[in-house]
Amino acid sequence: QVQLVESGGGLVQPGGSLRLSCAASGSIFSISNMGWYRQAPGKQRDLVARVTSSTSTSYADSVKGRFTISRDNAKNTVYLQMNSLKPEDTAVYYCKADVKTQSGGLGTTYQFWGQGTQVTVSS
Repeated sequence: QVQLVESGGGLVQPGGSLRLSCAASGSIFSISNMGWYRQAPGKQRDLVARVTSSTSTSYADSVKGRFTISRDNAKNTVYLQMNSLKPEDTAVYYCKADVKTQSGGLGTTYQFWGQGTQVTVSS
C-alpha cells in the first residue's frame, strides 16, 4: 500500500511563513495529482491547492498569491509554501495523492491521504 507522511506544521504569528512537506512511499507505480486540503474545527475539509503530473497548479481563492504548491517527482513529495499567513489559515492540513499502485490495474487510480498536520496562526 501507500503511505503519505506530512511534516512542517506548527504555530506561527500572522504574516509568518511555513513550509509543509508530504512524502509518499510504498507500492507506487505513478502519482498523478497531488494536493493539499485543510479542515478547521466545525468546518468541511476543503481543497487548498493542487498540482497535476504536468505541474499545472490551482489554488483556492483564499490562498492565491500567498501559497505555492510544488512537487518533486523523484522523491514522491509535494510541498506547500505558505507565506503571509492569516489567522483564518488555522486548520489541520492534509495532503492527498492520486496514485496508481503497483498491484492495481493500469486504469485504476486510488486516493491516499496523509495523517494531517496542525497549522495555527495566532498572535
